[in-house]
Amino acid sequence: MGRVQLFEISLSHGRFVYSPGEPLAGTVRVPHFLFAAIRVTCTGSCGVSSKANDTAWVVEESYFNSSLSLADKGSLPAGEHNFPFQFLLPATAPTSFEGPFGKIVHQVRAAIHTPRFSKDHKCSLVFYILSPLNLNSIPDIEQPNVASATKKFSYKLVKTGSVVLTASTDLRGYVVGQALRLHADIENQSGKDTSPVVASLLQKVSYKAKRWIHDVRTIAEVEGAGVKAWRRAQWHEQILVPALPQSALPGCSLIHIDYYLQVSLKAPEATVTLPVFIGNIAVNHAPLSPGVPALVVPSAPPQEEAEAAAGGPHFLDPVSLSTKSHSQQQPPLGTLGSVPGAPEPGPQDGSPVPHPLHPPLCISTGATVPYFAEGSGGPVPTTGTLILPPEYSSWGYPYEAPPSYEQSCGGVDPSLTPES
Repeated sequence: MGRVQLFEISLSHGRFVYSPGEPLAGTVRVPHFLFAAIRVTCTGSCGVSSKANDTAWVVEESYFNSSLSLADKGSLPAGEHNFPFQFLLPATAPTSFEGPFGKIVHQVRAAIHTPRFSKDHKCSLVFYILSPLNLNSIPDIEQPNVASATKKFSYKLVKTGSVVLTASTDLRGYVVGQALRLHADIENQSGKDTSPVVASLLQKVSYKAKRWIHDVRTIAEVEGAGVKAWRRAQWHEQILVPALPQSALPGCSLIHIDYYLQVSLKAPEATVTLPVFIGNIAVNHAPLSPGVPALVVPSAPPQEEAEAAAGGPHFLDPVSLSTKSHSQQQPPLGTLGSVPGAPEPGPQDGSPVPHPLHPPLCISTGATVPYFAEGSGGPVPTTGTLILPPEYSSWGYPYEAPPSYEQSCGGVDPSLTPES
């Protein structure tokens, strides 16, 4: 029958991302050809494997499967031909997702069925569905998140002590680009200094194969100083939420996504875990920012022997801990520009930059669903290793680590100071 020179699917207006319940329209482009039938199918499904990066699914589920007949038996005249089609996406379709042990894929497939003894021809096109998670639908999402843990331990063979670790966040849910404000209170009831305190934003993706498989990774991490013996300290920090898929995946029973803020000490070993939600629509109520605590510097280091002789330790006012390191686990923004075909930077002369209907679509290597970035152009690969979600905002995401609590709250912008 010869080879099909041009057989492809295109979606209307060049769209790639849709919402549940939306119509999906496009065309199938077919050249001159002798055919028995031309059909187009729109499907949505999820598959999970027990091995990483293996497409031999152990468990599958289907969300929708609709077919249309574009043409019956016949022969197309010379030239190219466009066959329009339209499907209505289900209102319950889950958000697109791809991870190492499974994925949720939505695609359009077309097939040219040829007469007997001839080879059929097929093509497909993947599109993405974003079912936004409104954080305001989660009960008490605007309330602070607080948890505490007490750890008793021994040191110097015969001595015992304890540490009380309390951690809290300003909210229980955040969106991409929002600052997660962290407050930790550490009371060291021992004569031994603690190790540095570490706060980590964790992502836990659970896959339901023959058994549950849990993939846990650190998204962002910030480290503060340790607490001296017989001292109480407070630590204020913030983590900028990077591009992440939303919590949970409504409509999918095989893959579930959870996020946690974990605050921990290695020595003595103490951990506090706070569940947090990542959504697409921000919390309406934003609580007032906490005031900057006064920095109290002790005049002399604690003397354990003197305290013991006086009948036990006497805690001074809490001191503020400094931050030692801050990692957002994200590549520099310049990395995108080094990828072939990446969007070019905008003009530097202050001239206005035209904004397309949607920012360009970037697909993360090994991860998964699209993330819209600033600029113009089509889908391009990125070097990120995180699972990225669809994001409709057109502002550029600041991949650098956010300023520390002291940097953001401790100074005054000179431009805001009235002239004398």
